[in-house]
This record gives sequence, structure tokens and C-alpha cells, in this order.
Amino acid sequence: MSLDHSPFADVRRLENGAFSLPQLKWREIVFVGAVRPDGYFYVRDPARPLPPFATGELFPEGVRFRAIAEGNRVVLTPQG
Repeated sequence: MSLDHSPFADVRRLENGAFSLPQLKWREIVFVGAVRPDGYFYVRDPARPLPPFATGELFPEGVRFRAIAEGNRVVLTPQG
């Protein structure tokens, strides 16, 4: 077993722009305030640093996301 030194290498891309993260990593980015609640959704807070993702820009500024826990992961779906 090898260690993965990239903290977000386990992002899984899904259909329609959705992706999933492990719950622990989701809680971390919410805790530091990089993503914050906005009503029933979440948005990127550009004033807070977001750790780099191996898959590129996952949380574009101004896009709202629905977050749904599925097992030990959180599925994030952009909302038009």
C-alpha cells in the first residue's frame, strides 16, 4: 500500500458536473470556511484559501452546490 501525498487525489467525478469527496475532507474544507453554507446549498468563499485539488477547479466562485452524504463520501452537485 502506498501513501497518497496529494490531499484531494481521491475526488471522484460523476455525471452532470457532480463529484464526490470523502466525508472527512468535506468537513475539513467546510471547517476552514473555504466552502460555506448558503441556505440549502454551499458556495465557495473566495476570501478563504481552498486546498488545491488534483482534478482542477472543483468549486468555481459563484456556483452553488448541493451536498448529500452517501456512505463515507459526500456528493456535490452544482446547481444551475
